[in-house]
Amino acid sequence: MKLYSSSYLKQFTKEIFLKMGATQAQAETAASVLIAADLRGVDSHGVARLSGYVRLWEKKRLNASPSPKIVYETPSTAVMDGDLGAGLMVAPEAMKTAVEKAKTAGTGWVAIRNSNHFGIAGYHAMLALEHDMIGISMTNASPLVSPTFSKSRLLGTNPIAVAIPALQQPPVVIDMATTPVANGKLEVLQRKGENIPEGWAQDKDGNASIDAEILKKGGAMLPLGSDRIHGSHKGYCLGSMVDIFTAVLSGANYGPWVPPFVAFLDPPKNPVGEGIGHFIGAMRIDAFRPAEEFKKHMDNWIETFRQAEPVDPNQKVLIPGDPERMLEQERQANGIPLLDPVVKDLTNIGKELGVQFKKH
Repeated sequence: MKLYSSSYLKQFTKEIFLKMGATQAQAETAASVLIAADLRGVDSHGVARLSGYVRLWEKKRLNASPSPKIVYETPSTAVMDGDLGAGLMVAPEAMKTAVEKAKTAGTGWVAIRNSNHFGIAGYHAMLALEHDMIGISMTNASPLVSPTFSKSRLLGTNPIAVAIPALQQPPVVIDMATTPVANGKLEVLQRKGENIPEGWAQDKDGNASIDAEILKKGGAMLPLGSDRIHGSHKGYCLGSMVDIFTAVLSGANYGPWVPPFVAFLDPPKNPVGEGIGHFIGAMRIDAFRPAEEFKKHMDNWIETFRQAEPVDPNQKVLIPGDPERMLEQERQANGIPLLDPVVKDLTNIGKELGVQFKKH
Protein backbone atom coordinates (compact mmCIF):
# COMPACT_ATOMS: atom_id res chain seq x y z
CA MET A 1 0.00 0.00 0.00
CA LYS A 2 1.06 3.57 -0.67
CA LEU A 3 0.38 6.51 1.66
CA TYR A 4 -1.16 9.74 0.38
CA SER A 5 -1.88 12.92 2.29
CA SER A 6 -5.55 13.72 2.81
CA SER A 7 -4.99 17.19 1.37
CA TYR A 8 -3.60 15.78 -1.88
CA LEU A 9 -6.40 13.21 -2.28
CA LYS A 10 -9.01 15.86 -1.52
CA GLN A 11 -7.58 18.23 -4.13
CA PHE A 12 -7.42 15.47 -6.75
CA THR A 13 -11.00 14.41 -5.99
CA LYS A 14 -12.19 18.00 -6.14
CA GLU A 15 -10.58 18.49 -9.55
CA ILE A 16 -12.28 15.36 -10.87
CA PHE A 17 -15.69 16.66 -9.83
CA LEU A 18 -14.90 20.04 -11.37
CA LYS A 19 -14.10 18.27 -14.64
CA MET A 20 -17.51 16.62 -14.40
CA GLY A 21 -19.16 20.04 -14.21
CA ALA A 22 -19.62 20.58 -10.49
CA THR A 23 -19.39 24.06 -9.02
CA GLN A 24 -16.47 24.87 -6.73
CA ALA A 25 -18.72 24.52 -3.67
CA GLN A 26 -20.20 21.23 -4.86
CA ALA A 27 -16.80 19.77 -5.71
CA GLU A 28 -15.48 20.83 -2.30
CA THR A 29 -18.41 19.16 -0.55
CA ALA A 30 -18.19 15.93 -2.55
CA ALA A 31 -14.44 15.68 -1.98
CA SER A 32 -14.85 16.36 1.74
CA VAL A 33 -17.35 13.50 2.11
CA LEU A 34 -15.14 10.98 0.29
CA ILE A 35 -11.95 11.95 2.11
CA ALA A 36 -13.77 11.87 5.45
CA ALA A 37 -14.51 8.21 4.74
CA ASP A 38 -10.83 7.43 4.06
CA LEU A 39 -9.69 9.34 7.13
CA ARG A 40 -12.17 7.51 9.34
CA GLY A 41 -11.08 4.12 8.02
CA VAL A 42 -14.16 3.47 5.87
CA ASP A 43 -11.92 2.80 2.87
CA SER A 44 -14.75 1.20 0.92
CA HIS A 45 -16.54 4.57 0.71
CA GLY A 46 -13.60 6.89 0.08
CA VAL A 47 -11.64 7.64 -3.08
CA ALA A 48 -12.00 3.97 -4.03
CA ARG A 49 -15.59 4.92 -4.90
CA LEU A 50 -14.63 7.89 -7.09
CA SER A 51 -14.65 5.93 -10.35
CA GLY A 52 -18.19 4.78 -9.59
CA TYR A 53 -19.46 8.36 -9.63
CA VAL A 54 -17.53 9.09 -12.83
CA ARG A 55 -19.00 6.05 -14.60
CA LEU A 56 -22.55 6.96 -13.54
CA TRP A 57 -21.96 10.50 -14.79
CA GLU A 58 -20.71 9.17 -18.12
CA LYS A 59 -23.92 7.09 -18.41
CA LYS A 60 -25.95 10.25 -17.65
CA ARG A 61 -27.33 8.55 -14.54
CA LEU A 62 -25.74 11.11 -12.21
CA ASN A 63 -25.93 14.92 -12.29
CA ALA A 64 -22.59 16.34 -11.14
CA SER A 65 -24.05 19.82 -10.67
CA PRO A 66 -27.52 19.27 -9.17
CA SER A 67 -29.98 21.85 -7.95
CA PRO A 68 -31.89 20.06 -5.17
CA LYS A 69 -35.38 21.46 -4.62
CA ILE A 70 -37.94 21.12 -1.84
CA VAL A 71 -41.14 19.79 -3.40
CA TYR A 72 -43.24 19.52 -0.25
CA GLU A 73 -42.84 20.82 3.29
CA THR A 74 -44.37 21.55 6.67
CA PRO A 75 -42.75 23.56 9.48
CA SER A 76 -40.74 20.53 10.62
CA THR A 77 -40.56 18.29 7.53
CA ALA A 78 -39.67 18.42 3.85
CA VAL A 79 -39.37 16.23 0.80
CA MET A 80 -36.40 17.11 -1.40
CA ASP A 81 -35.86 16.20 -5.05
CA GLY A 82 -32.12 15.63 -5.48
CA ASP A 83 -32.13 16.44 -9.23
CA LEU A 84 -30.42 13.09 -9.91
CA GLY A 85 -27.37 14.51 -8.13
CA ALA A 86 -24.47 12.86 -6.40
CA GLY A 87 -25.77 12.14 -2.92
CA LEU A 88 -22.44 13.49 -1.69
CA MET A 89 -23.80 16.93 -2.62
CA VAL A 90 -27.52 16.41 -2.02
CA ALA A 91 -27.47 15.04 1.54
CA PRO A 92 -25.51 17.99 3.02
CA GLU A 93 -28.10 20.34 1.49
CA ALA A 94 -30.83 18.30 3.10
CA MET A 95 -29.11 18.56 6.48
CA LYS A 96 -28.97 22.34 6.11
CA THR A 97 -32.74 22.30 5.61
CA ALA A 98 -33.25 19.97 8.57
CA VAL A 99 -31.13 22.20 10.82
CA GLU A 100 -33.03 25.34 9.80
CA LYS A 101 -36.35 23.66 10.50
CA ALA A 102 -35.09 22.39 13.84
CA LYS A 103 -34.13 25.93 14.84
CA THR A 104 -37.78 26.94 14.74
CA ALA A 105 -39.71 23.69 15.18
CA GLY A 106 -37.36 21.83 17.55
CA THR A 107 -36.72 19.04 15.06
CA GLY A 108 -36.29 18.93 11.29
CA TRP A 109 -36.75 15.95 8.97
CA VAL A 110 -36.02 15.73 5.27
CA ALA A 111 -36.82 12.76 3.04
CA ILE A 112 -34.92 12.80 -0.27
CA ARG A 113 -35.71 11.17 -3.60
CA ASN A 114 -34.02 11.22 -7.01
CA SER A 115 -30.51 11.06 -5.54
CA ASN A 116 -27.46 8.79 -5.80
CA HIS A 117 -24.94 7.15 -3.43
CA PHE A 118 -24.14 9.62 -0.62
CA GLY A 119 -20.91 8.23 0.85
CA ILE A 120 -20.67 7.52 4.56
CA ALA A 121 -23.85 8.17 6.51
CA GLY A 122 -21.88 9.44 9.51
CA TYR A 123 -20.58 12.49 7.65
CA HIS A 124 -24.07 13.88 7.15
CA ALA A 125 -25.23 13.12 10.69
CA MET A 126 -22.17 14.89 12.14
CA LEU A 127 -23.06 18.12 10.31
CA ALA A 128 -25.68 18.76 13.00
CA LEU A 129 -23.17 18.66 15.87
CA GLU A 130 -21.92 22.23 15.44
CA HIS A 131 -25.49 23.46 15.97
CA ASP A 132 -25.92 21.70 19.33
CA MET A 133 -28.17 19.21 17.60
CA ILE A 134 -28.35 15.47 17.28
CA GLY A 135 -27.96 14.42 13.65
CA ILE A 136 -29.54 11.39 12.00
CA SER A 137 -28.80 10.06 8.52
CA MET A 138 -30.01 7.02 6.55
CA THR A 139 -29.95 5.86 2.94
CA ASN A 140 -31.22 2.91 1.02
CA ALA A 141 -29.05 1.15 -1.54
CA SER A 142 -29.18 -1.35 -4.39
CA PRO A 143 -30.64 -4.77 -3.49
CA LEU A 144 -27.85 -7.09 -2.42
CA VAL A 145 -29.33 -8.37 0.84
CA SER A 146 -31.74 -11.26 1.38
CA PRO A 147 -34.41 -11.03 4.08
CA THR A 148 -34.27 -13.67 6.79
CA PHE A 149 -35.38 -17.07 5.42
CA SER A 150 -35.01 -15.87 1.81
CA LYS A 151 -32.53 -16.16 -1.05
CA SER A 152 -34.04 -13.22 -2.98
CA ARG A 153 -32.07 -9.95 -3.00
CA LEU A 154 -34.51 -7.27 -1.87
CA LEU A 155 -32.72 -4.83 0.45
CA GLY A 156 -29.55 -2.75 0.39
CA THR A 157 -26.99 -2.52 3.17
CA ASN A 158 -29.10 0.47 4.27
CA PRO A 159 -26.93 2.26 6.87
CA ILE A 160 -28.06 4.27 9.88
CA ALA A 161 -25.96 7.04 11.47
CA VAL A 162 -26.58 9.09 14.61
CA ALA A 163 -24.24 11.80 15.93
CA ILE A 164 -24.68 13.08 19.51
CA PRO A 165 -22.65 15.99 20.96
CA ALA A 166 -20.95 16.03 24.35
CA LEU A 167 -19.22 18.80 26.31
CA GLN A 168 -15.59 17.90 27.01
CA GLN A 169 -15.74 14.41 25.54
CA PRO A 170 -15.79 13.74 21.78
CA PRO A 171 -19.24 13.15 20.28
CA VAL A 172 -20.85 9.74 20.17
CA VAL A 173 -21.06 8.77 16.49
CA ILE A 174 -22.90 5.61 15.52
CA ASP A 175 -22.48 4.76 11.83
CA MET A 176 -23.48 1.24 10.87
CA ALA A 177 -24.81 -0.81 8.00
CA THR A 178 -27.82 -3.01 8.74
CA THR A 179 -25.76 -5.94 7.44
CA PRO A 180 -22.68 -7.47 9.12
CA VAL A 181 -20.54 -5.18 6.92
CA ALA A 182 -20.98 -2.71 4.07
CA ASN A 183 -20.77 -4.09 0.54
CA GLY A 184 -17.57 -2.13 0.05
CA LYS A 185 -15.82 -4.42 2.55
CA LEU A 186 -16.39 -7.29 0.13
CA GLU A 187 -14.91 -5.17 -2.65
CA VAL A 188 -11.82 -4.44 -0.55
CA LEU A 189 -11.27 -8.16 0.03
CA GLN A 190 -11.80 -8.80 -3.68
CA ARG A 191 -8.96 -6.39 -4.45
CA LYS A 192 -6.79 -8.20 -1.89
CA GLY A 193 -7.73 -11.62 -3.27
CA GLU A 194 -8.96 -12.78 0.15
CA ASN A 195 -12.04 -14.67 1.36
CA ILE A 196 -14.77 -13.10 3.46
CA PRO A 197 -15.63 -14.37 6.96
CA GLU A 198 -18.51 -16.82 7.28
CA GLY A 199 -21.74 -15.04 8.16
CA TRP A 200 -21.43 -12.17 5.70
CA ALA A 201 -23.03 -13.72 2.64
CA GLN A 202 -24.76 -16.72 1.09
CA ASP A 203 -24.74 -18.27 -2.38
CA LYS A 204 -27.69 -18.21 -4.79
CA ASP A 205 -29.17 -21.28 -3.11
CA GLY A 206 -28.98 -19.81 0.40
CA ASN A 207 -25.89 -21.68 1.58
CA ALA A 208 -23.20 -19.92 3.63
CA SER A 209 -20.29 -18.66 1.50
CA ILE A 210 -16.82 -17.18 2.10
CA ASP A 211 -16.31 -16.22 -1.57
CA ALA A 212 -15.68 -12.47 -1.87
CA GLU A 213 -17.02 -12.68 -5.44
CA ILE A 214 -20.27 -14.37 -4.41
CA LEU A 215 -22.50 -11.39 -5.27
CA LYS A 216 -21.32 -11.57 -8.88
CA LYS A 217 -22.42 -15.22 -8.90
CA GLY A 218 -25.99 -14.54 -7.83
CA GLY A 219 -25.42 -14.75 -4.10
CA ALA A 220 -26.56 -12.26 -1.49
CA MET A 221 -25.41 -10.48 1.62
CA LEU A 222 -27.05 -11.38 4.90
CA PRO A 223 -28.84 -9.05 7.33
CA LEU A 224 -27.09 -8.01 10.54
CA GLY A 225 -27.04 -11.12 12.74
CA SER A 226 -26.34 -13.44 9.79
CA ASP A 227 -28.96 -16.08 10.67
CA ARG A 228 -32.19 -16.38 12.65
CA ILE A 229 -30.50 -17.91 15.70
CA HIS A 230 -28.14 -14.93 15.95
CA GLY A 231 -30.81 -12.31 15.33
CA SER A 232 -30.83 -11.75 11.56
CA HIS A 233 -34.54 -10.92 11.82
CA LYS A 234 -33.52 -7.79 13.74
CA GLY A 235 -31.07 -6.75 11.03
CA TYR A 236 -33.81 -7.44 8.48
CA CYS A 237 -36.19 -5.19 10.43
CA LEU A 238 -33.63 -2.38 10.65
CA GLY A 239 -32.89 -2.57 6.93
CA SER A 240 -36.61 -2.54 6.19
CA MET A 241 -37.12 0.52 8.37
CA VAL A 242 -34.40 2.40 6.48
CA ASP A 243 -35.87 1.42 3.10
CA ILE A 244 -39.31 2.69 4.14
CA PHE A 245 -38.09 5.94 5.73
CA THR A 246 -35.77 6.82 2.87
CA ALA A 247 -37.79 5.71 -0.14
CA VAL A 248 -41.42 4.81 0.48
CA LEU A 249 -41.75 8.06 2.44
CA SER A 250 -39.92 10.23 -0.10
CA GLY A 251 -40.99 8.76 -3.44
CA ALA A 252 -37.62 7.16 -4.25
CA ASN A 253 -37.18 3.60 -5.47
CA TYR A 254 -37.34 0.93 -2.79
CA GLY A 255 -36.57 -2.76 -2.41
CA PRO A 256 -35.61 -4.48 -5.68
CA TRP A 257 -36.17 -1.30 -7.72
CA VAL A 258 -33.27 0.66 -6.22
CA PRO A 259 -30.81 1.40 -9.08
CA PRO A 260 -27.32 -0.14 -8.83
CA PHE A 261 -24.29 2.00 -8.02
CA VAL A 262 -22.26 0.28 -10.73
CA ALA A 263 -22.77 1.84 -14.15
CA PHE A 264 -22.42 -1.42 -16.10
CA LEU A 265 -25.73 -2.67 -14.65
CA ASP A 266 -28.89 -0.96 -15.88
CA PRO A 267 -31.53 0.24 -13.42
CA PRO A 268 -34.53 -2.09 -13.00
CA LYS A 269 -37.36 -1.62 -15.46
CA ASN A 270 -40.68 -0.10 -14.37
CA PRO A 271 -39.28 1.86 -11.39
CA VAL A 272 -41.63 2.62 -8.52
CA GLY A 273 -39.95 5.94 -7.69
CA GLU A 274 -37.09 8.27 -8.57
CA GLY A 275 -33.43 7.47 -7.89
CA ILE A 276 -32.35 6.31 -4.46
CA GLY A 277 -33.60 7.77 -1.19
CA HIS A 278 -32.12 9.31 1.93
CA PHE A 279 -33.59 10.41 5.24
CA ILE A 280 -31.96 13.22 7.23
CA GLY A 281 -32.88 14.53 10.67
CA ALA A 282 -31.75 17.19 13.14
CA MET A 283 -32.96 17.41 16.74
CA ARG A 284 -32.32 20.56 18.75
CA ILE A 285 -31.14 19.46 22.19
CA ASP A 286 -32.64 22.45 23.97
CA ALA A 287 -36.03 21.42 22.60
CA PHE A 288 -35.78 18.68 25.24
CA ARG A 289 -33.54 20.06 27.99
CA PRO A 290 -30.83 22.77 28.29
CA ALA A 291 -28.01 21.90 25.90
CA GLU A 292 -25.24 22.50 28.45
CA GLU A 293 -26.97 20.27 30.97
CA PHE A 294 -27.46 17.52 28.39
CA LYS A 295 -23.84 17.65 27.24
CA LYS A 296 -22.56 17.42 30.83
CA HIS A 297 -24.59 14.27 31.26
CA MET A 298 -23.29 12.96 27.95
CA ASP A 299 -19.78 13.44 29.31
CA ASN A 300 -20.80 11.46 32.38
CA TRP A 301 -22.38 8.74 30.21
CA ILE A 302 -19.23 8.44 28.10
CA GLU A 303 -16.89 8.40 31.10
CA THR A 304 -19.04 5.75 32.81
CA PHE A 305 -18.91 3.45 29.80
CA ARG A 306 -15.19 4.03 29.32
CA GLN A 307 -14.65 2.79 32.88
CA ALA A 308 -16.53 -0.45 32.26
CA GLU A 309 -14.41 -3.41 33.34
CA PRO A 310 -12.96 -5.04 30.20
CA VAL A 311 -12.93 -8.78 29.62
CA ASP A 312 -9.36 -8.46 28.33
CA PRO A 313 -7.25 -5.86 30.21
CA ASN A 314 -5.45 -5.11 26.93
CA GLN A 315 -8.70 -4.28 25.13
CA LYS A 316 -10.38 -1.26 26.66
CA VAL A 317 -14.08 -0.56 26.20
CA LEU A 318 -14.77 1.81 23.33
CA ILE A 319 -17.44 4.44 22.78
CA PRO A 320 -19.24 4.50 19.39
CA GLY A 321 -17.07 6.61 17.09
CA ASP A 322 -13.79 5.99 18.96
CA PRO A 323 -12.13 3.73 16.35
CA GLU A 324 -12.92 6.15 13.51
CA ARG A 325 -11.82 9.20 15.50
CA MET A 326 -8.50 7.62 16.49
CA LEU A 327 -7.82 6.46 12.95
CA GLU A 328 -8.64 9.92 11.62
CA GLN A 329 -5.99 11.44 13.87
CA GLU A 330 -3.45 8.87 12.73
CA ARG A 331 -4.21 9.25 9.03
CA GLN A 332 -4.24 13.04 9.19
CA ALA A 333 -0.71 12.81 10.54
CA ASN A 334 0.70 9.91 8.52
CA GLY A 335 -1.38 9.69 5.37
CA ILE A 336 -4.13 7.54 3.88
CA PRO A 337 -3.12 4.06 2.62
CA LEU A 338 -4.36 3.09 -0.84
CA LEU A 339 -4.28 -0.37 -2.37
CA ASP A 340 -2.51 -0.69 -5.72
CA PRO A 341 -5.79 -1.38 -7.61
CA VAL A 342 -7.21 1.88 -6.21
CA VAL A 343 -4.09 3.82 -7.25
CA LYS A 344 -4.41 2.33 -10.74
CA ASP A 345 -8.09 3.23 -10.86
CA LEU A 346 -7.45 6.84 -9.83
CA THR A 347 -4.60 7.11 -12.33
CA ASN A 348 -6.89 5.97 -15.14
CA ILE A 349 -9.68 8.34 -14.13
CA GLY A 350 -7.18 11.19 -14.05
CA LYS A 351 -5.95 10.37 -17.55
CA GLU A 352 -9.52 10.29 -18.89
CA LEU A 353 -10.42 13.65 -17.40
CA GLY A 354 -7.08 15.41 -17.73
CA VAL A 355 -6.11 15.43 -14.04
CA GLN A 356 -2.75 13.88 -13.22
CA PHE A 357 -2.68 11.49 -10.29
CA LYS A 358 0.79 11.44 -8.78
CA LYS A 359 2.18 8.04 -7.89
CA HIS A 360 4.21 8.20 -4.68
